[in-house]
Amino acid sequence: MRSSRPIHPNFQYWLDMKEQYLIELFCDLRQFILSVYPDSNEILYHTHALATVFSISEKMSDAFCVVPVYTNHLNLGFNKGTVLNDCDNLLVGIGKLMRHVPIQKPEDYRNAQIKMLLQDAINFTISDTEEPITTRGKTVSKIKIE
Repeated sequence: MRSSRPIHPNFQYWLDMKEQYLIELFCDLRQFILSVYPDSNEILYHTHALATVFSISEKMSDAFCVVPVYTNHLNLGFNKGTVLNDCDNLLVGIGKLMRHVPIQKPEDYRNAQIKMLLQDAINFTISDTEEPITTRGKTVSKIKIE
């Protein structure tokens, strides 16, 4: 199992502008996701929100979850949430595929139900990809510092 990875400096630059509780919540959620799938690649964006996409490859299409950090909250999004086994009805959203869990505190994700959703998302994504997984544990920043 891989130990914790540092946050990419371009992401950290924008993250440091958020409220301290959001920074701590994001860091803890990121660590939780990496503990479930240590080989995850991270693709970083700063568009309408600061976001980390967790993927089995360097492709967005192979992503299994995303954590957007908004001004006052963050979500744990599942790119193909509608196909997951959400027997506890944790996922919200009305999109064709995407669903998310609103995150306010660590108890919202540090539980067996969210761990099972993450594992289900990872398993589905691995089974759905057509190419062999060759990249592990890489961070790709799409963020530009101005």
